[in-house]
Amino acid sequence: MQYGKAAFLSPMLFGASQASLYGESNLNHTCQLQTPYLSCSANAHPNVTNSCCTETFGGLVLSTQYWDTYTGLESTGQVLPKNAWTLHGLWPDFCNGSYTQYCDLNRQYDPFPSPNTTTGTSSGTPVPPYKGPSISTFLTPFGKLDLLAYMNKFWVSQGGPNGDFWGHEFSKHATCFSTFDLPCYGPMYQNHSDVVDFFETAVSYYQNLPTYGWLSAGGIRPSNSTRVSLTDLQASLTKGFGALPYIGCSGPRYNATAAGNGTLDNGYTIVSEVWYYYHVYGRVQRDQGLPVNASINGGSVSSCAKAPGALLYPQRTVGSEV
Repeated sequence: MQYGKAAFLSPMLFGASQASLYGESNLNHTCQLQTPYLSCSANAHPNVTNSCCTETFGGLVLSTQYWDTYTGLESTGQVLPKNAWTLHGLWPDFCNGSYTQYCDLNRQYDPFPSPNTTTGTSSGTPVPPYKGPSISTFLTPFGKLDLLAYMNKFWVSQGGPNGDFWGHEFSKHATCFSTFDLPCYGPMYQNHSDVVDFFETAVSYYQNLPTYGWLSAGGIRPSNSTRVSLTDLQASLTKGFGALPYIGCSGPRYNATAAGNGTLDNGYTIVSEVWYYYHVYGRVQRDQGLPVNASINGGSVSSCAKAPGALLYPQRTVGSEV
């Protein structure tokens, strides 16, 4: 199950497991009365503004996507969408590029926590595996069957049920946004309405990021015979998005292949993931983001090989997409 973020990034981790990020009241969060400040700006601070109405905790927002070639569960009908990358998640990084995880263990719906502590180290608070009904069942009481169908088509797990994947994404990431904090929903909060809210928001960002189409417009399409260059991928996606995203690769390192033997290029060679970075105005739920470069904090913008023609953007396995 491809749930981890640490495959491409090793930021600082901060432990958190409280039920509320700031211990705020569940009253007076009428965001229509608040100025929607840009996250990571001077005004996006809990001492300055309402943290339910401007993102003050995870102000560097990432909308992330996968390019998988199979699910491993095709026999159950769990397949990939044709001509589309799939949604991975919506993540709240701190403004300096570090991040935390599993910020509210009272909203822990991940059957297989990864990592299994709040810091990813033995000193962190243990994250107990979730044993209840799948998070996928939380949408039905709200009449969100259309959302559930969409997620089953475009938010697809590899190697495990989709619901387990969604439970991981919500528990690890959604609980670390200030604007999804439970007090923000007020005294009339309905159980799991925050989950539905997060799913709708993650889908909304995803729908504005047609990775497959942007690459196709640049003449880049999946092929098992033609190799592509990182610079061409970056040019096509930057043109579409308006800022440079992070491009992740897997597979063998280039200098371990015949083509790259003897070179110093140790980047990976199979295109597999894209992360789009934003600062956001007001609530993350507004889906009003300002694209920013993945290099905003000086970190890496890719784990892929840099040599021209080094990368495989593979076709999907026959029978794995519809």
